[in-house]
Amino acid sequence: MWSIIQAAGWPIWPLILASVIALALIFERLWSLRSSVVAPPGLVDHVLAEFRQTGATPELFAKTAAQGPLGRILAAGLANVKAPRPVMKEAIEEVGRLVTHDLERFLTTLGTIAAMSPLLGLFGTVVGMIEIFGSQSSSASNPIQLAQGISIALYNTAMGLIVAIPSMIFYRHFRAKVDSLVVEMEQQAIKLVDFAHGERK
Repeated sequence: MWSIIQAAGWPIWPLILASVIALALIFERLWSLRSSVVAPPGLVDHVLAEFRQTGATPELFAKTAAQGPLGRILAAGLANVKAPRPVMKEAIEEVGRLVTHDLERFLTTLGTIAAMSPLLGLFGTVVGMIEIFGSQSSSASNPIQLAQGISIALYNTAMGLIVAIPSMIFYRHFRAKVDSLVVEMEQQAIKLVDFAHGERK
């Protein structure tokens, strides 16, 4: 591995840094965007069951808000359960926007790495081509310097693609995952609003 890094030259170091950052972000988002954490199954039914028994108590607010992003949205609805339907929906939407922003955290960085890595690879290719042309002279060429220039060009191009392709795949996956979770949380919040205003039992 070290021999490959040496052959690729200094332009590969920004790509190595980008790959480490991308890998850390991918593992962090895989852990944070689990459905069981963001929108625990059966949470809204459990909240509604307790609401029927005890009403909108501070204990229910605190317990619900601790149940991840969906819990925060439902807690906002419970805090305004006696308000008119539009006010309750507005409170839920405000918290929902904050929750969505949190779910999208780091995705812009991952998308930037996916878009930037091929350009860094191209930069390494250009540096390698400069090395190749620099090895040529009017009298003779330097085969060692020529081989070094080719190595820099090819290794950096390959590394740029190796970093960019998985980063783009996971970026698209996480975007779709966030959209799916947001839709799911909206449906759960609507159940709470309908129940609170007598439209669902």
